[in-house]
Amino acid sequence: MERLRDVGTDMGTEIQAFIDYLEHIKRASKNTVISYRRDLIQLAAYLEEQGIYEASKVTKTSLNSYILYLERQGKATTTISRVLASIKAFFHYEYGEGHIRRDPSELLKTPKIEKRPPVILTVKEVDAFLQQPSGDSPKEVRDKAMLELLYATGIRVSELIGMKVTDVNLTVGFVTCRDGQKERMIPFGKTATQSLRRYMSESREKLLRGAESEWLFTNCSGKPMSRQGFWKIVKYYGEKAEIHKDITPHTLRHSFAAHLISSGADIQAVQTILGHADLATTQMYMQYMRG
Repeated sequence: MERLRDVGTDMGTEIQAFIDYLEHIKRASKNTVISYRRDLIQLAAYLEEQGIYEASKVTKTSLNSYILYLERQGKATTTISRVLASIKAFFHYEYGEGHIRRDPSELLKTPKIEKRPPVILTVKEVDAFLQQPSGDSPKEVRDKAMLELLYATGIRVSELIGMKVTDVNLTVGFVTCRDGQKERMIPFGKTATQSLRRYMSESREKLLRGAESEWLFTNCSGKPMSRQGFWKIVKYYGEKAEIHKDITPHTLRHSFAAHLISSGADIQAVQTILGHADLATTQMYMQYMRG
């Protein structure tokens, strides 16, 4: 009996099945699931405009046409590379499930990405930056705690804003981060501990305004902090500190890693703390310090 078959359903249904597979079988991270869903929905919308409504009707030519469309839209090479990864994962799944007879994405080439050196703050710049939220308002106390914890641990922004109260151990001084089925525990020092204690005892309840929440950090309406909201916080204090570099939330993660390695920390220990799958990713900070 032939296992492979074409399924006469629209791509939206197939995409949702793939997303369910990522969430419940692969246990992919929340950010991965969101990214794949967004990329594939945009692809499906483009293909529908071309009269293609089923995954089985998609060809290498139609996918190449979509990539060219993204390039004409001025999308960055990194964005196109990520979209290609989403497309390849989806059609690999479709082929494996027997929904399509051949994988149209198999021979698609990923564009070469020019790696730019990360923006890294000096220790003096970090000190100036972290000193900016110095007021007593619930918002500034929260901002101080978030920035101190981010630099003290080098965690990703998604891990910071997705952190629950139960993920923090103030007695011992560590946070627990989860990415899919992976889990790592990261220690932090006295300064971050003091900032977190003050936030938890003085400000968090005021921001929640009587409501309850499992999330550690919330916005001024008591809702979970968003990426955009935290990005604005970082930009605001960067400008206030008069740091003339392109500071993003990820800048503190880069700076944390570079400063650890320049202080003589073991490269593999830093890799574990950062949660890098590939040691080469961590080694770029050694190249920066040498350069």
